[in-house]
Amino acid sequence: MKVCIAGAGAIGGLFGARLAAAGDAEVCALARGQTLQALRQHGWRLRSVDGLLRAPVRASDDMAVLGTPDLLVIAVKGPALAGVAAAVAPFIGPQTLVLPTMNGVPWWFAGAIPGLATMSFDSVDPGGVVTRCIPQRQLVGAVVHASASVVEPGLIQHNMGRGLVIGLPAGGRDARVQRLAELFTNAGFDVTHSERVCYDIWYKLWGNLTMNPLSAITGATGDRVLADPLVRQLCSAAMNEAANIGARIGLEIQQTPEDRHVVTEKLGAFKTSMLQDAEAGRPLELDGIVGIVRDMGRHLGVPTPHIDAILGMTRLFGRVHGLYPDT
Repeated sequence: MKVCIAGAGAIGGLFGARLAAAGDAEVCALARGQTLQALRQHGWRLRSVDGLLRAPVRASDDMAVLGTPDLLVIAVKGPALAGVAAAVAPFIGPQTLVLPTMNGVPWWFAGAIPGLATMSFDSVDPGGVVTRCIPQRQLVGAVVHASASVVEPGLIQHNMGRGLVIGLPAGGRDARVQRLAELFTNAGFDVTHSERVCYDIWYKLWGNLTMNPLSAITGATGDRVLADPLVRQLCSAAMNEAANIGARIGLEIQQTPEDRHVVTEKLGAFKTSMLQDAEAGRPLELDGIVGIVRDMGRHLGVPTPHIDAILGMTRLFGRVHGLYPDT
């Protein structure tokens, strides 16, 4: 199988290195700048408790050089998605599967959830660019339960977790997705072939929409966010609002926010992806994780005052620090 990783950052590098080292696929990378230079010089590099894993890679900033893949993994942050989608669109063949591994509510939810069919998804897909570039029928939904970070361009640190949930946006099981499950399993991931990947995405977001932004604006690791009783209360209130939205679109969550907090506390002093981005001066993935949830509430008539407050504070933080558009 020919696999292309579009975006060789933390998660893209984790996937690329492990898939290439497993030897079941030819794995290339669409990258740019210092990351591209590092990949060309050193190949894939992944550090973990097992030591340094290395594997060769063919890397380019031009999809015409890399060609049409059987599997295209899109592992860029939300702000970069439209540009990457336009770049890869001509090279998505009729049999190419596209696996976005991004945080938050994906642009394709509008086509998978009936209750959102008439909703504008401009906050995550301005002008519908990504929707036009990537065919819905070739998408595979994904949830990544792993933590990785960029030590330096092209060198990835795998911190914890190997979980990967994949499935068709429309639900059910599929032979093509099962082949992907086997590919990633052989590369060392704990893979679940889900029949309800939309629910799995929503469930992860249910916790991320509070932990990510609050950690970014406070600089606190996950354990400290939940250790403050007032912040914990704010998290719970916002999660209840999101749960109400989920119930309206068939993605009902049976747990309470406190149930989820107990699970999150077991992760210890971890840094969320948004905190890592804030510390590195990278744009915040605020629209796909928080903004779109507020939009969904407004579309469905579900009040979201606590989500609104978190969005407003984080948006202001991002604008002050040059991490979110000042428009």
